[in-house]
Amino acid sequence: MSAPVRVLVVDDSALMRKLIPQILAADSSIQVVGTAMDGNFGLKKIEELRPQVITLDLEMPGMGGLDMLKEITRKHRLPVIVVSSHSTEGASVTLKALSMGAFDFVAKPSDVSARMPEIAHELISKIKAAAQSRGIRASTPALADARPVEKAAPNTKQRPTRVVAIGVSTGGPQALQYLLPQLPKDFPGTILVVQHMPEGFTEMFSRRLDEICSIKVKEAQSGDLLLAGRALICPGSRHLKVKRMPLGDVVVLSDEPRVNGHRPSVDVLFRSVAEEFGKDSLGVLMTGMGEDGAQGLGQLKAAGAMTIAQNEESCVVYGMPKAAIERGYAVRVVGLEALANTLQAQCMPDRKNTDPGDGGRAAGAGKS
Repeated sequence: MSAPVRVLVVDDSALMRKLIPQILAADSSIQVVGTAMDGNFGLKKIEELRPQVITLDLEMPGMGGLDMLKEITRKHRLPVIVVSSHSTEGASVTLKALSMGAFDFVAKPSDVSARMPEIAHELISKIKAAAQSRGIRASTPALADARPVEKAAPNTKQRPTRVVAIGVSTGGPQALQYLLPQLPKDFPGTILVVQHMPEGFTEMFSRRLDEICSIKVKEAQSGDLLLAGRALICPGSRHLKVKRMPLGDVVVLSDEPRVNGHRPSVDVLFRSVAEEFGKDSLGVLMTGMGEDGAQGLGQLKAAGAMTIAQNEESCVVYGMPKAAIERGYAVRVVGLEALANTLQAQCMPDRKNTDPGDGGRAAGAGKS
């Protein structure tokens, strides 16, 4: 039997320093080796206790979470899971932490003392995934600078050449902040993204992406048209589907039950795109825990769509792409650094289902 994952809990709240270890005690494969009330104490505890994973509150007196994260990134390279508040300010600082290299985050429930057990499964599974990950990796491509970019107004009369459906989870915010800014303002496809993220975080994430991208990025609303040169991010706690209409193809949001434990679910998006657009679509399964999206990618492939999985080397967590590749559902396996060029090549009007020739490679079992 392998040794338990050693976890350090850093939080200025005495209640959280009590609740988080209680939650984690339910799993014998995790051991809380210590707690700390701020960043300074936390850094000392890292040296003393040698944890494998850190849970980190960002809003603390003294040395705050972002400063501690910066030190961990520079010196220790340990995976960090942010324990975040649901407030607007909490969402903003959490997204900043993810862009700095935090592994993932869990959102505190509004009533912490009564409802903290609700996030127990999520926190435990993310700690286990973090322990198996590469931690904070220097090889992660640099993120785009947050600078104003020139945008083209979306052409409401131009139907996109292809509908690009992207599913992503852990590691997704960093990956999307690398991928989407590389697409030109005249990108001929439309992009739909399901990123596993709670309600309240996706709107701010969409705005942040929009600031650094040449294409237009917004949080999806029911009735939004699928336009060339635009990316729509599924809101947290909704499912995203598409519908072909005579006057323009649109997004439909729904509150149907969770699928694979998720709402939004990648499988729901992929299944809907396969049914409505078939060979005129493209499925991309990126970094993330679990298997959400694998089955849907298979449905896209069966419908004649090009299907792409992110390669293991560029994933923070290889779970979702691996599940699709092992089942033979990914036609191509592409590194994050080559993905933007691949999407552009695939969405050119005369290049449908052709070899991108830019670093993609056939996925053994997924070769048709």
